[in-house]
Amino acid sequence: MPADFPISKLLRWFRHHQRPMPWRPTASRPANPYHVLVSEAMLQQTQVATVIPYFERFIKSFPTVDALANADEQAVLTRWQGLGYYRRARHLHAAAKAVVKEHHGQVPDRAKTLLALPGVGPYTAGAVASVAYDTPEPIVDGNVARVYARFYGLHDAVDRPDTLKTLWSLAQTNVTASKSPRDFNQSVMELGALVCTPKKTTCTACPLKQACKALAEGTVDRLPVKTPKKKPTAVTHRVLAIYRQTQRGRRYLFVQRPAQGLWSRMWQFPTDETANADLAGDLGLKIAPPNPVSSFTHLTTHRTVRFNVEQARVLSGRLLPQAGVWRPLNRLVDLPLAKPQQQAAAQVAATHYCA
Repeated sequence: MPADFPISKLLRWFRHHQRPMPWRPTASRPANPYHVLVSEAMLQQTQVATVIPYFERFIKSFPTVDALANADEQAVLTRWQGLGYYRRARHLHAAAKAVVKEHHGQVPDRAKTLLALPGVGPYTAGAVASVAYDTPEPIVDGNVARVYARFYGLHDAVDRPDTLKTLWSLAQTNVTASKSPRDFNQSVMELGALVCTPKKTTCTACPLKQACKALAEGTVDRLPVKTPKKKPTAVTHRVLAIYRQTQRGRRYLFVQRPAQGLWSRMWQFPTDETANADLAGDLGLKIAPPNPVSSFTHLTTHRTVRFNVEQARVLSGRLLPQAGVWRPLNRLVDLPLAKPQQQAAAQVAATHYCA
C-alpha cells in the first residue's frame, strides 16, 4: 500500500504560498469556468508568468465564451500570436463553439463531458472540472507526476502506460479524499512549480518532506524517470521577402499557410520547405535576384528548423488572384504570424531596405 498523502499539510502550505493568477478563484472572485478553460489551454507547455499577459489580453478581446465562439478565427489567432502552439488556439475556438451549440454556453462541470470538447484531454478535463466547479476529478501533468513520483518513490518512467495508470489512480484517490478538490489539485501543481521543481528542489520548505520516499532514499535528483526523447529532425526553410515599390513605400507579400500542418492558416512570407519551389514564379511574379538578409534557428517539438531569409524586388508579373496580400512591415497587427515569421519580418525591417 502506498503511503498516505498528507493532504491537510499541503493545503495549509498552499493557502500561504499560492501565486495570484487572474483565472484562479479566490474568496472575492468566484470561479469562472470559461476563464479556467482558456487558462488551461494557454498553460499547456507554457509557464504561468508567460501566460498571464496573454490571458488578460485574450479575455479583454473575448470576455465570454459566446464572444469567443462568434469570433473570426484570424482574430483569435492574432490575439494568440506570440504564445505559440497555435493548434491550442484553434481547439479552444472550436471548444467555445461546441459549448455554445451543445451546452447552451455553459462550460461542462464533469470531466467525461469536457473530454468531448475539441482539444480537451484528461488533464484539461480534470483541471477545468475541479478548479471551476470543485468536483473531485483527478489531474496528472508534469508537475503532478513529479510530485507523486518523488513522494511515492516511483522509479519506472512516468511516461510509460502502466506508470501513468498508477499516477492517475493515486491522483483519483487523493482528490477524492480531499475536502476541497479545487484547492487540492491546484496545491499539487503549485508545489511542483515552486518547491518540487525539476532541478534545485527546496526540500527543506516542502510540506511533504517528512513522508517523501525520494527524500528518505536520497533519490530526489533522479526522479522522475522519463523515456529519453528522440533527437529533433533538422530541416531548412527558405523565407523570401518579396516586395514591390510603391509611391507610399515598400509593400511586402504575405501568403497564408495551408489549413493543415504546422502553423496552419497563419500568415508568412513565401516560404519554401522543400528547397525546390519557385516561390515567386508559382505566385505569378518575376523578381530580381534575391539578397540574403539573415539566418536563424527555431525549435519546435520535433524539429530544429533553420530559416534562411532573403528579400527580392518584383520586376514584373501580376499576383495570382487570392494568392496573398501586400503589406508594409509596420502594418501587420491583423495578420497572425508565427514566431519565426515575426522574427523574419523584424530582421527584414532591420536591414533598412524597407521604407
